[in-house]
Amino acid sequence: MKAPRWKDILLFEDDRLVVVNKPTHISSLDERTAHKPSLLQMARAVHPGVILCHRLDKGTSGILVMALNEETYRHVSMQFEHRKVQKYYHALVEGIHKTGNMTVDLPIGIARNGLMRIDFSDGKEAVTHFNALEHFRHFTLMECQPVTGRTHQIRVHLQCRGMHIAHDLEYGGSIPYLSRIKRHYRLSEHQEETPMIRRMALHARRIVLSYGEGLNLDIEAPYPDDIRVMLKVLNKYDL
Repeated sequence: MKAPRWKDILLFEDDRLVVVNKPTHISSLDERTAHKPSLLQMARAVHPGVILCHRLDKGTSGILVMALNEETYRHVSMQFEHRKVQKYYHALVEGIHKTGNMTVDLPIGIARNGLMRIDFSDGKEAVTHFNALEHFRHFTLMECQPVTGRTHQIRVHLQCRGMHIAHDLEYGGSIPYLSRIKRHYRLSEHQEETPMIRRMALHARRIVLSYGEGLNLDIEAPYPDDIRVMLKVLNKYDL
């Protein structure tokens, strides 16, 4: 995959902090395959001493925060450690879910297959707040606010409530096809249907944090094209 232009993903920059809108399918950190771009590589080409303050899964798009010096990194890290950072994700979830201010407080641990699961014996504390923002006939736009930062936390907490993010095949989601929602949908005999979105429909939408004395950040990342287009399709065919 070709790396995006730095200026196209930059959301905020000053002498302490850089914030970008991470595209999907690009890793936060360097991968073993050297020729594949990472956000860290891109950032260090512009700011050689930049430090990632947190990570996003490769298949998740959205806000990624980086510090330009050790002092800022320590300050932001303490914000994360003490759960003072407010993180808001948007997910397109399969089905209609009339949830308002639902909280899931269930421990998460690793399963034998390498994925994460609810684990009351050895799992670590995990808390996520959920709120349904918009309902369609077959999907719900869900706001997810993880208080803790466990691996795959949002996905596991949704799954344990019988909810699955569109195209999240690891945690029970299915591939979202237009034929599922559009009446009288037809394909030609030799035409193969393409999904409405080709990756897990999860986006790190907004973050609120402090990064120095009197310095506060409250920033939102626009939807990438794939989520924006899927929402447009749902508003046209799935109301």
